[in-house]
Amino acid sequence: MRKILLLLFLFASQISADLAAQVDSTYQIEAIVVKDNRIQIPFSEHSRTLHVITRSQIELLPAQSIPELLQYVAGIDIRQRGVHGVQADVSIRGGTFDQTLILINGVKMSDPQTGHHALNIPVDLESIERIEILKGPAARIYGQNAFAGAINIVTRVPEERYAKVGGTIGQNDLYGINASLSLPKSNFKQYASFNKQLSDGYRYNTDYDITNLFYQSSFKYLNQELDVMASLADRKFGANRFYGNDADFFADQYEEVQTSLVSLGYKNIIGDFSFRPRISWRRNVDEYLLIREDPAFYRNKHTSNVLTFEVNSDYYSDLGITGIGIELSTLNLESNNLGERDRQVGTFYLEHRFELLEDKLDITPGLSASYYSDFGGRLFPGLDVGYKFNDKLKAYANTGYTWRIPTYTDLYYEDSANLGNEDLEPESAISYEAGLKYLHQGVELQASYFVRDGQELIDWAKATPEDRWQPQNISDVMMNGFDLSLNLRLGQITGQPLVQNLRLAYTFIDADEPQNDAAISRYVLENLKHQLVGGLDLRFTQNVYLSANYRYLDRVSLEDYHLLDARLSFRSKQWNVFLQADNLLDTEYRESNLVDMPGRWITTGLSYRFGL
Repeated sequence: MRKILLLLFLFASQISADLAAQVDSTYQIEAIVVKDNRIQIPFSEHSRTLHVITRSQIELLPAQSIPELLQYVAGIDIRQRGVHGVQADVSIRGGTFDQTLILINGVKMSDPQTGHHALNIPVDLESIERIEILKGPAARIYGQNAFAGAINIVTRVPEERYAKVGGTIGQNDLYGINASLSLPKSNFKQYASFNKQLSDGYRYNTDYDITNLFYQSSFKYLNQELDVMASLADRKFGANRFYGNDADFFADQYEEVQTSLVSLGYKNIIGDFSFRPRISWRRNVDEYLLIREDPAFYRNKHTSNVLTFEVNSDYYSDLGITGIGIELSTLNLESNNLGERDRQVGTFYLEHRFELLEDKLDITPGLSASYYSDFGGRLFPGLDVGYKFNDKLKAYANTGYTWRIPTYTDLYYEDSANLGNEDLEPESAISYEAGLKYLHQGVELQASYFVRDGQELIDWAKATPEDRWQPQNISDVMMNGFDLSLNLRLGQITGQPLVQNLRLAYTFIDADEPQNDAAISRYVLENLKHQLVGGLDLRFTQNVYLSANYRYLDRVSLEDYHLLDARLSFRSKQWNVFLQADNLLDTEYRESNLVDMPGRWITTGLSYRFGL
């Protein structure tokens, strides 16, 4: 393995620069139009705290999966059990994994069984154009589950015609292959990708086998556009101690998860009016075995289906932009543990953006109203306000009410260590935020202070170690903190070639102790208290880059730790060769209270792009 890694690295170093076309890693983030489902405006115009992971960053960062990309954003807490996208939970600003909404091109990936499936995303990195992260309450924009924030993954349909193939190898018998095909022709564009990665794992029963299939097409005619997307992710993995503390009894756990998503969308622009209907179907199958070699001993299988029809529209007038939407969903779950469950959900959205004082002041009130067949109705009001001092500096503030109904796992799950609670009430919160945003010629600076007053929060807890875990509505929990982030595109600012980008971000969260009868909490008290993220991108020659990224994490319930990851890459129009080191310092750490994460892990790979 070491000889293969060395040969590949030497091969990357010897590839002729004649093959190269300069890779432009600069980008104008101010001009990126954030793809909300209704009111779509540039990044610089938003009166929210937003972070965008661009395509150029995806290509340079030391990441092989979406969770690994997200861990380089302060305020985002990724708690992995399995590496390289096998299984992870995500939260924003101290929320739980059930309180963060994941979307693909605006299509919700929520699962009625459990928020643990939120990051079962059937898209590989090659197919992503960018990732838009909204921190803070987003219920008025997306409905429930956008409790603490939302993450929208925007996929791409390239303009260029090409085929691309590649492979990766690494320690712990890691192997991967990938292929993609882009076939644009006039007003019809198609893109497809395949990705497979497998490894024997870094300790007993942590092997995995992950396959992703993705297809997207776009057909444009005059002011009309038809979009089709289909994707599938298949994950098979050993789950050593994923769901239990006993190192011996829970060492042989095994899980298979298959997630698929299909959507069909249409867009028609008639003057100042835009009309966008869409239908989508998300399916998730989760099969869990307590003992891998003895399926009959204990087995859970859950199959969830979510069918959604939605219509979103916006209208531009002298009074600003009006956004209106309606969404109808039917949710179904079949499970040998949770039973057969059905739910219907209807949501109505209304928002309007006013621009006053020669467009220096923007005010966006909004409201969503949802009805759940088993929990009744609820309103989610919100308000964003922003003021531009000039083209570079903007102050903003926002507030919103959020709500989340219990998952079916919260309500009905039962085994020897866990007991659901059918008497749970929905949890809710009122959130506030105030911040400053400075954007100018390669400088991106954001600072914000936030408060979230959570009420009737749901937490799995128990009074003594001998008790079973059971979800409870605990008393109010107040969370407050602040975000600071600085991105300097130094290559753009100074014109010098070596230091391209410098990133530095910090998040602090202070959470009150909840008042309840349980002495031991599983989720609500896991939040990060301090999180420091830094990154440096160097460009040694026209095509050779080094991205080094540092993270410091201090979680309330675990020991703090430092991590350093790096990727050395050669990029040209045809070739992409990389050498990556995860956990370069070989740190011993845990992201959840059960699973020891791997030490230093070296991976290398290459890909070649053919023009067609």
